[in-house]
Amino acid sequence: MIFGFCVMGFLALRTYTNSMPQPSETVTTDGEVIFTSADITAGQQIFLRRGLQQYGSIVGHGGYLGPDYTADYLRRSSNIILDDLQATDMQDPHGELVEMMRTNRYDPSSKALTYTDLQASAFKDLKSHYADYFGEPSTKYGLIPNLITDPDEIHELTAFFAWTAWAAAAERPGHEYSYTNNWPSEPLVDNGPTADMIVWSGLSLVALLVGIGVLFGLYGRWSQKMGWHASEAPALAFRQPGDVAVTPGQRATAWFFFVVAVLFLGQALLGAALEHYRADLSSFFGVDLAQLLPFNLARTWHVQLALLWTAASFLAAGIFLAPYISGREPKGQHWLAYGLLGAVALVIAGSFTGEALSVFGVEWAKGSPFWDQQWEYLDLPKVWQGLLVVGLFLWIAIIFRGIRARLKSESRFNMPWLFFYAGLAIPGFYAVGLLAGTETHLTVAEYWRFWVVHLWVEDFLELFTTVMVAYIFVMLGVVRRKIAMQLIFLDVILYSVGGVIGTMHHLYFSGTPVEHMALGAFFSALEIIPLTFLTIEAWSFLQLGSRQQSRSSAPFPHRWAVMFLVAVGFWNFLGAGVFGFLINLPIVSYYEIGTALTANHSHAAMMGVYGMLGVGLGLFVLRYLIPAERWPDRLAKISFWSLNIGLAWMTFATLLPLGVIQLWHSINDGYFEARELGYITQPGNAILEWLRMPGDIIFIVGGVLPFLWITWLGVRYRIKATTHEVPIETLFVEETPVDDGTPAGTPALPSSRYGSDRRNSTGTGTGTDVNGSS
Repeated sequence: MIFGFCVMGFLALRTYTNSMPQPSETVTTDGEVIFTSADITAGQQIFLRRGLQQYGSIVGHGGYLGPDYTADYLRRSSNIILDDLQATDMQDPHGELVEMMRTNRYDPSSKALTYTDLQASAFKDLKSHYADYFGEPSTKYGLIPNLITDPDEIHELTAFFAWTAWAAAAERPGHEYSYTNNWPSEPLVDNGPTADMIVWSGLSLVALLVGIGVLFGLYGRWSQKMGWHASEAPALAFRQPGDVAVTPGQRATAWFFFVVAVLFLGQALLGAALEHYRADLSSFFGVDLAQLLPFNLARTWHVQLALLWTAASFLAAGIFLAPYISGREPKGQHWLAYGLLGAVALVIAGSFTGEALSVFGVEWAKGSPFWDQQWEYLDLPKVWQGLLVVGLFLWIAIIFRGIRARLKSESRFNMPWLFFYAGLAIPGFYAVGLLAGTETHLTVAEYWRFWVVHLWVEDFLELFTTVMVAYIFVMLGVVRRKIAMQLIFLDVILYSVGGVIGTMHHLYFSGTPVEHMALGAFFSALEIIPLTFLTIEAWSFLQLGSRQQSRSSAPFPHRWAVMFLVAVGFWNFLGAGVFGFLINLPIVSYYEIGTALTANHSHAAMMGVYGMLGVGLGLFVLRYLIPAERWPDRLAKISFWSLNIGLAWMTFATLLPLGVIQLWHSINDGYFEARELGYITQPGNAILEWLRMPGDIIFIVGGVLPFLWITWLGVRYRIKATTHEVPIETLFVEETPVDDGTPAGTPALPSSRYGSDRRNSTGTGTGTDVNGSS
């Protein structure tokens, strides 16, 4: 991990010092100013403020309905210039176009960029084009009518597009490829795959094969010491809901999971609306939906809710587990939990209001940190983004307050500390996103933005997941603490090997130097190794659970919560691993970035891993809060199968085949053609989009609604009896044979292998953890 972040520090330095330059002014050969650096920055802010990154994309990153505006400007300006050159009866107009577009006329000393007369003329023509496009008085593009009509804003927006298109064609000094590594593929300016792109794609495949070989070699040699194992584990009697002591703070988490389910439902409904835009852009079953909910606003909320409801489930699970780690809960903890929930609700309401005002262009809200939308995935206006960071640190403070007494008696590398470290990384790495402001240089902003998108989501939430799941299994008595700690450290090692530096696979074409692509490709290929390991261990995990259940005299109360964890392993391998690797090779990403294959990976990975985990954590917690006689086991089963079937349906019926077709079209006909709205909405593709409807219905009706009902039962009927003293890490009792005629299943003192805890089976009495170390 230290090595990975040292490399990331070096890449940060290179990002700041050697990214595509933003000229102070762009001038004609006569010295007339066409646009300035301030115009570019203002255009970037308009692009973000009006939610255009959630509609189309820039340098490949953003939404997938509208065009990529870098590729769009490059193609349109090249066509205009080529037409002008052909009108002069020039012998080789295409060669002259290539020479003009690829020649770098940026002067580092004056920081001025010189346009040829034809480039300057094309800029003026394209201002008229974008004025017509964004000033369209109807909703034919899925945007609100007359989205942008101010001539100054059109000028600034066109300047932003023109700058990125210039960087996509002009050759980087000392090299024969552009600042964006020749992206996008554009034959008019001789943009094609570079040697680095092909070589590092090949070396990435070699690294993957070697890494998997090493993994299987180590696994074959030490399989009994890697992963989920419980050798010599005693027979257990799982404590049943109603017999497990619950604290006031734990009881408060029922409201958290109800809010989680409401947000989940909202996100799923917005996702269905977005899919309908792609299937039928003209109307929503006869309703002009874009008047009230344009595509860019719907996608903004959809993406935000995906992060918010899964993160909220993690917050609630952390609060629920804390008392079982420490053995007690400080007084007043539940009020802090309710305060945190209120703060989260305030941030959601404030940010959603701000994003709506920003997209609709309300004049009085323009330029305010309360209302201006930010970068994709970090869409929250700056004030609400900062408040969310404060809320996350408040959460870790609540956790620390709850387990502080336990931490004092533990080694710094034992499980309670590992739980705290993993939790602290959540607010810490989300806070990095504050470095990406709307005025920040595009390449620099992309660098820090993907620290959140990749490191926060794909690494540190994954680590916190491992720690929480390991702790749950220790509490259930399924694995020993030593085994759980080994798995956590193994997870840190495996994810650090590829995951940290692998962040750079997002920045192949964002104007960074080529080493970002080389290192990002090589190390991101290694990210599939831990996912392969988890898939192998899923079978051991299932066998382990079945063995323990067969040896217990009491039923296992968490069947469907554990099934969701099994689903996490499956989707981790398929969605994050296979589908992620499919698009991470530079040569593949070069043609597919911003297509349905990217959406295929994001849906299968985000919902399949964190979504399934969020629901699974909810069922685990609610099992102890809902009285046993009211627990709807059948609804939990329906929800599990519906969510997984619905996700598989949307993946294999629509996103994957559509992405493959779009990738083929991008390679064969051109990236610009593959991203055109006319191509996306043509009849053949529309059929694939409509095929997703049954999966979405199954997902929402059979999957989300039953989960929402279960969380409502948790709020309505949650148990009233609470205590501030709970057993440490024991949701089970060992079954030990005795000679005095006592029947099997009588509670026995837990072995010191799990942490000594001298309390009776109802969780009352006193006791001290005298052997907390591993």
